[in-house]
Amino acid sequence: MDLEKILPSNGPSINEVKKYIAKYSKDIILIKLGGSFLDIDELLNQLINDLSIIAKLGLNIVVVHGGGKAIRKKLKENNIESKWIEGLRVSDENSIKFIEEALNEINLKIVKKLNEKGCNAKSITSKDKIVKVNPISKDLMYVGNPKEVNNKILSNILNSKEIPVIAPLGIGVDQKIFNVNADHMAGKIASSLKARRLILITDVAGVMENGKLIPELNSSEALKMIEKGTIKGGFVPKIHTCIEALENVKAVAIVNGKNPMSLLWELFSDQGGGTLLRK
Repeated sequence: MDLEKILPSNGPSINEVKKYIAKYSKDIILIKLGGSFLDIDELLNQLINDLSIIAKLGLNIVVVHGGGKAIRKKLKENNIESKWIEGLRVSDENSIKFIEEALNEINLKIVKKLNEKGCNAKSITSKDKIVKVNPISKDLMYVGNPKEVNNKILSNILNSKEIPVIAPLGIGVDQKIFNVNADHMAGKIASSLKARRLILITDVAGVMENGKLIPELNSSEALKMIEKGTIKGGFVPKIHTCIEALENVKAVAIVNGKNPMSLLWELFSDQGGGTLLRK
């Protein structure tokens, strides 16, 4: 493998990359792409480029994506008002069709971009039925918590050297489609596959305290920061997802995808690229 041809000259050094390829070679890395990047082509292309480099280095990657903005746009176009309960979008019989449509469109866009970069990406949407869910509540309707993942399908895809790209949609007991929070979906799949790393790509630097990035945290420190109110708002469920995943995943990173080569710095350098959480 000619690393000089694959790696960007202004990224992590070849020696560091070699060390981390050896470290991760037999493991699975799950990367969750947050919704805000999926509408800005320049940022999405930056992340796609990182993903294609990681794949060309021979690592096993699984991608889960969100799609909040695209869903909002699709519902608005169809005159459906979004309602929220505790940060989760109410998904009734009418809106779930358009939510599924928006997520499938994003999924195919990511797959197409990866394939154009010479990767073998495979679309995984609701029709593949890889994640079974339980409904969260009657009020949220078709919003589910992932309870079971079909690892066999994902393992077969990875063994074929393909990249599964997964939309956050699950199947209920009645075979109905459910909307799933993408962080929860990524955490559950990473746990189920016992991934070495779960990387959540967001549009913030990671966990901050007094304006400074905290490079590493353990679960109990993170919970104390939630209690103190240092970690608040939308970051609270994200951190709870990370802590839950740490039962089966060695480490979880929260990384700002706006930074160039953020994924490469996170995976292949000693300095990392965001906040790393360990058990």
